[in-house]
Amino acid sequence: MAETTRKIPAHEIVYRQIREMILFGDLAPAQPVTIQGLAEALSAGMTPIREALRRLTAEGALLPLGNRRISVPELTLEDLEQLAFLRLHVEPELARQAATNIDAEGVSALRAIDDRLNDAIDAGDVGGHLRHNHAFHMHLYGFAQAPILLSAAEALWLRAGPSLRVVCGRHGTANLPDKHDEALLALAEGDPATVCAAIRQDIRQGLEQIRQTLSAEI
Repeated sequence: MAETTRKIPAHEIVYRQIREMILFGDLAPAQPVTIQGLAEALSAGMTPIREALRRLTAEGALLPLGNRRISVPELTLEDLEQLAFLRLHVEPELARQAATNIDAEGVSALRAIDDRLNDAIDAGDVGGHLRHNHAFHMHLYGFAQAPILLSAAEALWLRAGPSLRVVCGRHGTANLPDKHDEALLALAEGDPATVCAAIRQDIRQGLEQIRQTLSAEI
């Protein structure tokens, strides 16, 4: 049964809500959050909140602090190097495989997402930038038809997302270049190697911005 036609369990809805709060930086790194506070913010029961937090803690996206408090872990330079290693191996490969499967309709859908991303950049909309950038990558990677690699990429974004929000919050969206135009052109031309290279460079740019921000805090 399609997800749109079946009832999604409350604990799954809450999990997705909190996951998005982490992914897009609504929960800042090292910001203590209480279970009660999340329950009130999401108008959810304590049981689905606890289940969602258990899952997200197991995924490394949250850190238990005790006394019913949790926080998003602060990213260190050492953590970033590990994330960089994994992202630069997993995501370009997803992009390469996606380029072999995507059709004209898929490229058009990606262009529409990227247009919304550019509009968010022009408007200085940090939240919109983060959401549309994430949507662009995950929509592209979905064409790879490689669920294990896709799951790994999603987990890596969950660890890096809060720190990217910090970068955007400090420097705005104007200084956030990407390589999406290059990737879209290569997709339209059926050039998997160039798509792979464009996404690799896109990821490098984002990681370098996070690295510079973390280094300035030391």
